[in-house]
Amino acid sequence: MKRILVLLAVLVLSTAAFAQIEAPVRWSYAAKKLSSTEAIVFLKATIQPGWHIYSQNVKDGGPVKTSFTFASSKDYTPVGKATEPKPISKFEKVFGMNVGYFESSVVFQQKIKLKSAKASAVTGKLEFMTCNDQKCLPPEEVAFNIPLGK
Repeated sequence: MKRILVLLAVLVLSTAAFAQIEAPVRWSYAAKKLSSTEAIVFLKATIQPGWHIYSQNVKDGGPVKTSFTFASSKDYTPVGKATEPKPISKFEKVFGMNVGYFESSVVFQQKIKLKSAKASAVTGKLEFMTCNDQKCLPPEEVAFNIPLGK
């Protein structure tokens, strides 16, 4: 009988621990070669209803902005900064400023200069923060590896 009670307690506690983990944003990636020397990578955030992520262009003192860091490579180099669509802009009391953010989904694009025919993937990491009307989750870092195709 004790074994069953212990097993039941462990099951309930582990289920509760998993229920605490929130992941309202899912990232997906794609790339398109424009020529033998140029490509565009697409980084798409799919955001659950009620949540949002922030623009790359948030002023200091605000939430953690979405950012992209591309790994150094002899095969490619990013050209300029990633582009984004026009964000929703709203005054957020918690930060005391207007902030730009995205709901539902957003696609960021980064132009890439290919320096080698051997370039097969673009790697790096992104950082973002997710909030809803009641709370913000801690900033997250996600590594990416985006195949360039042929």
